[in-house]
Amino acid sequence: MTEYLWRLPSHGDGRRARPELRHRGGFGDPAPTPAGGRFGPRPDNRTPTDLRPGHFGPFDDLHQVIDAAELAGLDGVLAPYDPQGEESWIVAGGALRATRHSRMIVEFQPAFGTPVYAAKISSTLQRLSAGRLGWRLAVDTDADDSRARGDRVTGDARYARAAEFLTVAKGVWNENPVAGAGFKGTGFDFAGEYYDVIDGGFRGILSGLPFPDVYLSGSSEAALDLSAEHADVHLFRESEDGPTAELAALRARTDATGRRVRAGLELPVIARETEDEAWARAERQWREVHPDGPGARSLSLGDTRWAGFAELGHPQSIGLVGSYEQVAARLRAYEQAGFDSFVLAGHPHIEEAHRIGEHLLFLADPTGRTLQETTA
Repeated sequence: MTEYLWRLPSHGDGRRARPELRHRGGFGDPAPTPAGGRFGPRPDNRTPTDLRPGHFGPFDDLHQVIDAAELAGLDGVLAPYDPQGEESWIVAGGALRATRHSRMIVEFQPAFGTPVYAAKISSTLQRLSAGRLGWRLAVDTDADDSRARGDRVTGDARYARAAEFLTVAKGVWNENPVAGAGFKGTGFDFAGEYYDVIDGGFRGILSGLPFPDVYLSGSSEAALDLSAEHADVHLFRESEDGPTAELAALRARTDATGRRVRAGLELPVIARETEDEAWARAERQWREVHPDGPGARSLSLGDTRWAGFAELGHPQSIGLVGSYEQVAARLRAYEQAGFDSFVLAGHPHIEEAHRIGEHLLFLADPTGRTLQETTA
């Protein structure tokens, strides 16, 4: 069955196109403040961004988005890595505790800690959630972000480190020692350029759990090589020429490794009852950031694809704008081309997640999303 995930907001949400004007979640202008409770009022008497001080905080809004995605019938959510936003591991733990069925993909940068530490955290989260955790490694971060985190690894060396990270994490997870407290040579050993492990592994209740599905991304040769060896899902971005050439390059590598790696797409979406309504919505947001000059349709690539989403605060430039039927047809076309995992997004997130679940999913995936009649 095709997988549909929702990308969570990491630093605020709202209807406005400009991110600094999205006040939901305690971000935006004025500066965020704790929403009352044990923190008390602000000493400088500045107006809090949450209009209900003392009752609700930033994570209440975020959990509304998570609930909306689950109730809408989406398969799960992606907590993005964002140096300026909420910590994805904290979001993931809260989301897994607050949901019953949703999968949670946590995106993180490999330098945040050792692979053994990441595996240990994840084993607890898998126990907490009955195996609903997935990983997405943010390997190709920019140089300024890396140095701000004290990380000196650059270029393709980031992918070499990521390969070691995944090798070690899977090793300590799967090769579980059975001996006593010292493991006595029964655990996982690894000597690499970035990590060294002697006699590692989990025992008891932390062993035997499903390893998180690994989501990777990128279009470089190093990125595709890493996915061919380690990914369960490789997430692509749309481009003007389409992602099929990059998918073919990945398939050539997986043919050589003998592994099956699913292909996915990250797509912001504006879908409405009619095409004109969808473009009207895109135009309203577009005019917030471009009050003059050509309109939103000037960036249309045809076939519901639009290249203006980055101007509206999304990490991807190209997404889909159209009626529910048009967007669903495009998603089905992607599926026929070999993509069976989609990470969708739209703001405001609560409303758009419900809209996608109510009007779009059953059109895009009628077999997987429509209740089948049963016979006695």
